[in-house]
Amino acid sequence: MQDARPESFATARKVDALLNAMSVDIEDWFQVGAFESVIDRADWDRLEHRVERNTHAVLSLFDEAGIKATFFILGWVAERYPALMRQIVAAGHEIANHGYDHARVHTLSPDRFRADLDRSRKILEDTSGQKVIGYRAPSFSIDQRTPWAHEILAELGYAYSSSVAPIHHDHYGWAGSPRFAWKPVAQSDFIELPVTTVKLGGRTLAAGGGGFFRLLPYMLYQQSMRKMQRDDGHGAIFYFHPWEIDPEQPRVKNAPIRSKIRHYTNLKVMRAKLLRAGQDFNWGRVDELAALEAGLMQ
Repeated sequence: MQDARPESFATARKVDALLNAMSVDIEDWFQVGAFESVIDRADWDRLEHRVERNTHAVLSLFDEAGIKATFFILGWVAERYPALMRQIVAAGHEIANHGYDHARVHTLSPDRFRADLDRSRKILEDTSGQKVIGYRAPSFSIDQRTPWAHEILAELGYAYSSSVAPIHHDHYGWAGSPRFAWKPVAQSDFIELPVTTVKLGGRTLAAGGGGFFRLLPYMLYQQSMRKMQRDDGHGAIFYFHPWEIDPEQPRVKNAPIRSKIRHYTNLKVMRAKLLRAGQDFNWGRVDELAALEAGLMQ
């Protein structure tokens, strides 16, 4: 009888055979980096919380699409919604660390970063019952200013990070860093899985979800993904936030106009676009893709 097992990741080059990693950054509408200059952290508990209901909506979406994903969760959220953490795990998803209160890594000293990791990881593991091996920096804020961050993550036993955006951007980015999985710490198996980009006309452009996915036509995303996979032979790292499928969320009127355009555009169509992407590509958890990429680097 002919072997019916799927082609291995190491040899697969057809787009449909590649595993892509689906991820969600669990933070509320008032915790995003775009609003950090106009919303004080001290006010967070007085604002309307929508993260629990929105994360339930994400879980429903993933159940409908048959997707298992990684949830990068703020310790601040897990602390207030422990039942939600257990529900995510019960649905077969991975819990990973997104820091405690969305402080960008380059605003912290090495000691404060270590303390933030310890605090948030303990909350996540205690509330979910799952060991945490993955990390994503708020606003992809591991860059050339923080050469020590990867070393601390490796020292603390993390298996992977997905914290680098190898692009030029006014909000974040580490242009010139590797576009695909790499080992940033000598003599360590710890790997960095950058958010997905595509090469187009000699430029490196964002293609990993978030605002790029929500604001632009779906066909552009689909074509970018397929070009990256054909040209580079790697699975994608995709991300979005629960507030991106919540068109009824409060409006921050005193935010910069650019931030408001980016944040509120196309909220009503995001869920349908996510379901379409779920049908068009092969999705799994970030820890699964990390293990495959680590195997290729042996």
